[in-house]
Amino acid sequence: MSDAIVQGPGLLLAASLASIHAFSPKLNISAVVPEHRWVSFAGGVSVGYVFLEIFPELSHVQAELEHSAIPFIAYLENHVYILALLGLLVFYGLDILALASRGLNRARNDADRASSLVFWIHIAVFICMNAIFGYLLQDLSEHNLFQCILFFVAVALHFFVIDFNLREHHKSSYDRRGRWFLTAAIMMGAIAAQIANLNEAAVSIVWAFLAGSLILNILKRELPDEQKSCFWSFTGGAALYAVLLLLV
Repeated sequence: MSDAIVQGPGLLLAASLASIHAFSPKLNISAVVPEHRWVSFAGGVSVGYVFLEIFPELSHVQAELEHSAIPFIAYLENHVYILALLGLLVFYGLDILALASRGLNRARNDADRASSLVFWIHIAVFICMNAIFGYLLQDLSEHNLFQCILFFVAVALHFFVIDFNLREHHKSSYDRRGRWFLTAAIMMGAIAAQIANLNEAAVSIVWAFLAGSLILNILKRELPDEQKSCFWSFTGGAALYAVLLLLV
């Protein structure tokens, strides 16, 4: 298999996922599908992704770390879920910070958005996350086309909800500047993966941290509340994604 074929899926998926950030303001799914249905369906797909992809991958990461000769990394071989928990806590703290900043700004300036400082902190962390995510896309060269499509659907829905969340916190600042930084970060990570290969154990540790952030964002943002829920759409999304994933 040629290098172009091996490297192709990662770069192509990076460009496709980056376009979600770039063009999210133009997407209006609710105009086609009622919001409570598509939000519930997306939540179902995302939960399927957590249980059938992220959790098994964390087990794989733990197995990878068992063979590391680096003392600190070897110590973490039985604590990989602590790294995931740390990732969850960091992103939960960021969300609380943005909510507190919005509340303070409403009280002082009658503006329902986070401060400029919080905006840049929020965006900087998501830039790092997207760059790491773009780098990790190189592993998709080992997957077939159908698996790549399933991955894209799950992550695209996740990115769409992330965009909605950041726009809710930061309003026009996100559309004017933030989304372009996140778009570029994915591509930079994917390009970096073609230039340099990091230590596999180190990449595994970074993935564990990233998995924690994904789990938080999915459970906090993509599970619909009772006002915007449709049980059958949620169940259908989870069941459909699980069946398709188990078939490949």
